[in-house]
Amino acid sequence: QLQLVESGGGLVQPGGSLRLSCVASGFTLDKYVIGWFRQAPGKEREGVSCITNAGDSTTYADSVKGRFTISRDNARNTVYLQMNSLEPEDTAMYYCAADLVVSDGCGINWQAMYENWGQGTQVTVSS
Repeated sequence: QLQLVESGGGLVQPGGSLRLSCVASGFTLDKYVIGWFRQAPGKEREGVSCITNAGDSTTYADSVKGRFTISRDNARNTVYLQMNSLEPEDTAMYYCAADLVVSDGCGINWQAMYENWGQGTQVTVSS
């Protein structure tokens, strides 16, 4: 059974950092492009970042560029999202998702391409 499990969320003060993890089970992660998405209360889910199979290409939303870094360790079946300089506007439920494709590029605007989703981890940025 394909499963993605996110962890690493929590409560952090503005300017702080968190590292989210997305662990895959039931499938080999290197066959998938992985994306991170988030949904704040009352807002639509939006793309945050994605990474290609080999980790050699990444995409970021403008709102997180320079603050967030996505990476992956295929040997550990894990994708990470390092979040620095967190702002209250980053408060949301964060989800990872997997797209069964081998590609040299990835996108976060068309969420329907991602077939498998985790249950999410809550990130709250507040003083």
